[in-house]
Amino acid sequence: MAASVWSEARDLLETGLVSLDLRVSATARSQLIHYLEILTTWNTTYNLTAIREPNAMVVRHLLDCLALLPMLDGRRLADVGSGAGLPGLVVAIARPRIEAILIESNRKKAAFLRHANRELRLTNVRIIQERVEQWVPDNGFDIVTARAFAKITDCIRTSEHLLMSNGRFVLMKGVDPVEELADLPPPWRTVENRRVDIPGLNAKRHIVQLDRSVI
Repeated sequence: MAASVWSEARDLLETGLVSLDLRVSATARSQLIHYLEILTTWNTTYNLTAIREPNAMVVRHLLDCLALLPMLDGRRLADVGSGAGLPGLVVAIARPRIEAILIESNRKKAAFLRHANRELRLTNVRIIQERVEQWVPDNGFDIVTARAFAKITDCIRTSEHLLMSNGRFVLMKGVDPVEELADLPPPWRTVENRRVDIPGLNAKRHIVQLDRSVI
């Protein structure tokens, strides 16, 4: 793909970060574009994502996932059903202080994550190729996140064992998940259900934060 295409993608990323009022280092911005280059190469064989045009990938993959950053104040994050690394790998690039564990059971997707991690030389990422409900970590996580993984109640059922007692779910959803939130099992409660506007994306996005009620 022509260098000019990626130059335009870099410019779009810069503009989007300004619109979202996010600070991401120059090194991380370069790594994010390199991640898309790697993803584009693998897509020709493995069809990891239906989004293939670089500018659309910046909007739908990078900016969409980076909108999570203001909600991520923990040090250890587990990304459930990480797929092509969305949002876990994107977050790990943008915030190298966060230890990110990417959980993906699909062999081809996990292979891509391992390859991308090596190419990007990230030191804060670990890939777990296993079903989330069958993997038990040595230590709990501050945050568990997921993007288009399952219904909220299913995320809780399969993944709550990953969290510390005071840990939180930070889940990416499309349309307002108010009906899903009405069915939260105790002791889970909604901390925030925030609508986010992604620059260049004409679609609804919400980020939901959940924690356990303190009795």
